[in-house]
Amino acid sequence: MVNPNLRKSKVMGLKEAISKYVFDGATVSIEGFTHAIPTAAGHEIIRQGFKDLTLVRMTADIIVDQMLAANCISTLVSSFVGNSSAGSLGEIRRRIEDSDPTHLEFKEYSHYGMVCRYLAGAQKLPFYPLKSYFGSDLPTINDEIRKVTSPYPNEDGTFDEIYVVPPVNPDVTIVHAQRADQWGNIQMWGLTGLQAEAVFAAEHSIVTVEEIVSDDLVRSDPNRTIIPSHAVSAVVEVPFGAHPSFTQGYYDRDNDFYRDWSAISGDKELLEQWLEKWIFETTDHSQYVEMMGGATRDRLKVGDAFSTPINYGSRIQ
Repeated sequence: MVNPNLRKSKVMGLKEAISKYVFDGATVSIEGFTHAIPTAAGHEIIRQGFKDLTLVRMTADIIVDQMLAANCISTLVSSFVGNSSAGSLGEIRRRIEDSDPTHLEFKEYSHYGMVCRYLAGAQKLPFYPLKSYFGSDLPTINDEIRKVTSPYPNEDGTFDEIYVVPPVNPDVTIVHAQRADQWGNIQMWGLTGLQAEAVFAAEHSIVTVEEIVSDDLVRSDPNRTIIPSHAVSAVVEVPFGAHPSFTQGYYDRDNDFYRDWSAISGDKELLEQWLEKWIFETTDHSQYVEMMGGATRDRLKVGDAFSTPINYGSRIQ
């Protein structure tokens, strides 16, 4: 058993965590599928002015659009590009379609292809096999999607060819969750996506959470711990850290923001003004949240919907 006196708290401020683990030219994974997107961390990367990043994100959405507009990203690795049911992403489209103002290198995979890349990275495998690329034209535009021959023969002695994808091993993975203890045991519920796999695949990880809670609270419900402390480099308390996405049980999705974003990002001048006001002129995410205003925060409040308690059982004798 580890001596608790030898354990080291993983708690950091957001500025410190980003400056410690992100660097120019880094491969950065930002994950969260619709739910619990680590927007505040993305904004801090913009504030600190990091450049030439390879951004890995299954669903390239608003935070990618913003980081592109701030010239943080030179390469995007993704399987979906869009403003999540609310419209388009102007900056991404300008760079991919017109190289405006510069060309964006875009490496496209399917959703499951991205899942397999994270699985390979997390398991330290040289590649991961999948069959879903048969009939797809993605292998014709992405030379990292390749075929290998199975080492196992069929009943007739022939050998199948199967597609494989390479691992992804980010320099740092950034995710958001509901809560954690100071040691970095991360608890989450609702739509989880690939957060755990993305963390295990990375050299370092930063996890922003709505709140840091006591050890006893985390231990009282261990099955909600999706990422253990040994895989976490820094845990950061950032209330409203996923806005405009939602965090289950804490606040709702800001659909008004998503709908407004299409018009903002479609206009270069409006986009530059938005970045200046909401990111460059704010010192940190708490100021961003204050600028949202009480009316917006009230609109995003959620009611209670408690799960039924379960009995883990305790030893009587």
